[in-house]
Amino acid sequence: MKRKTWLIAGGGLVAAVALLAWAFAPRPVEVETATVTQGLFETTIDEDAKTRLHERYVVSAPLSGMLARITLREGDTVHANDVLASLRPALSPMFDERTLREQQLRVEISGAQVQRVNARVERARVGLQQARNEVQRSEQLARQGFVSTTKLETDRLGALAAQKELEAAEQERHVAGHELEQSRAALVAVRNPERLAARAFVLRAPTAGRVLKVVQTSEAAVALGTPLMEIGDTAGLEVVAELLTTDALQVKAGSRVMIERWGGDDLLEGRVRRVEPAAFTKVSALGVEEQRVKVLIDIASAPERWRALGDGFRVGVRIVTSSVDDAVRVPVSAVFPLPQGEGEPRAAMAVFTLQQGRAKVAAVQVGARNGMHAWIRSGLEPGTTVIVYPPPAVKDGVRVKPRKV
Repeated sequence: MKRKTWLIAGGGLVAAVALLAWAFAPRPVEVETATVTQGLFETTIDEDAKTRLHERYVVSAPLSGMLARITLREGDTVHANDVLASLRPALSPMFDERTLREQQLRVEISGAQVQRVNARVERARVGLQQARNEVQRSEQLARQGFVSTTKLETDRLGALAAQKELEAAEQERHVAGHELEQSRAALVAVRNPERLAARAFVLRAPTAGRVLKVVQTSEAAVALGTPLMEIGDTAGLEVVAELLTTDALQVKAGSRVMIERWGGDDLLEGRVRRVEPAAFTKVSALGVEEQRVKVLIDIASAPERWRALGDGFRVGVRIVTSSVDDAVRVPVSAVFPLPQGEGEPRAAMAVFTLQQGRAKVAAVQVGARNGMHAWIRSGLEPGTTVIVYPPPAVKDGVRVKPRKV
């Protein structure tokens, strides 16, 4: 009987010891995991921006007089040569030789402006022809394998920019011609004021577009050069982003841009047209003086998609500074620095991989990072399971268990 009691007591003691060993044994650490993928990796510069018209025209009074009430309002569409406003003489002024000479000089200045714009048009045509010839040569060399696709794309963008430059020059010639006509009409009014008293002097639209702003709506006496309204073509919008000078150094003409937060459901595509060479000082919301540079971006998406955009609208831009097609990617939260040894220039990077239920440290070489992923040059293979946001309890060789979502 005593032997049976001892056996039962011994068995109970062994069970109690086993239960205590199980209760105090270390549990696997719960961790979040992710899978190493392979695909497109891009680094971008994210910044707020705003839209701006390529060309803005301010219609001013070409002579002093009584302005009739302007019936146009902001948003109205106008065509080239449409009547915008009319002026009539307020009182018969006493014109002297000085006034007559000033109007004659204004006509000469307007004529010189027309000649200058004509020269710019011819220069733009020559530039366009040169750009087209360069594209043809690059296409021939590209087919033979002597020119890279990047060089060919740059030449094509240069031809497109030359075409836009020619269109802008032709618009300026159109505007300069109207200014010359207005100056000549003003000279006629100075020489023969009695002829002008019988009829009003009309101001016409220098180009097609929409009314952006009406400065003077009511009938009033206006002086020479008084701004009356602003006109622009909202179909010719560009995006202006003000980048820090350190970021602007990474941006090149032709860089791809993703335009977001513009009010639509999808992203708009854009291309950097120019990085202005001069910086300016801007005070941030925290009161810090910053040196910034304006980056001009052309909208490459179809105009039907962003027709509702107007001048001065706020948007967000993501300018692509580098792109790798088949990059090995891990979540940026999985990468951490290894302890830095003495004499080492910088700490090496590593990740925790999940192997047979245990965490293993794997040293990696990081090429670049963005807001979501890190590009791994070496040290990992696609499909490997890594630990993201590793807690302090995770060490090399520690038992881990993926957390259930």
